[in-house]
Amino acid sequence: MSELLHGPDDSRSKAPVCLLADEAATRALGAAMAPALMPGLVIYLLGDLGAGKTTLVRGLLEALGHCGAVRSPTYTLIEPYAVSKLNLYHFDFYRFSDPEEFVDAGLEEYFGGNGVCLVEWPDKGAPFVPPADLEVQLDPEGDGRRAALRAGSERGLACLKQMKLPG
Repeated sequence: MSELLHGPDDSRSKAPVCLLADEAATRALGAAMAPALMPGLVIYLLGDLGAGKTTLVRGLLEALGHCGAVRSPTYTLIEPYAVSKLNLYHFDFYRFSDPEEFVDAGLEEYFGGNGVCLVEWPDKGAPFVPPADLEVQLDPEGDGRRAALRAGSERGLACLKQMKLPG
């Protein structure tokens, strides 16, 4: 079960905050994001190791109709998915020792097109990773986690407004 709160105002939007009691609630948040996705979005998934970033992606992909495994791209850097007429690219830059690895791997070609880019550890690729349209910050909270969603662009705000958040 999750509970929806509202965070403080920032310059772009009110940041909704969801209290996620367990893994199922984290997947439900991902599922709530699915119908609001639009081609070209860049979504940062922020939080420490084990915060639930890949679990959230799993819920999002399942809601879009993906039936296969959803793996963390920690070692592969990218896991691509073609579902529900969308190309989704799940990135994990945790293992980058130098931001230039983003450029060396040719990953910029995935951004700015019609795909949806879900990015874990974007700071490891800065300044080369494009800015987020939407950020999802996951942090431990009691036995569950707290998810704060922030729009970083008008497209991100439009996506956020379309979401029917669990709670």
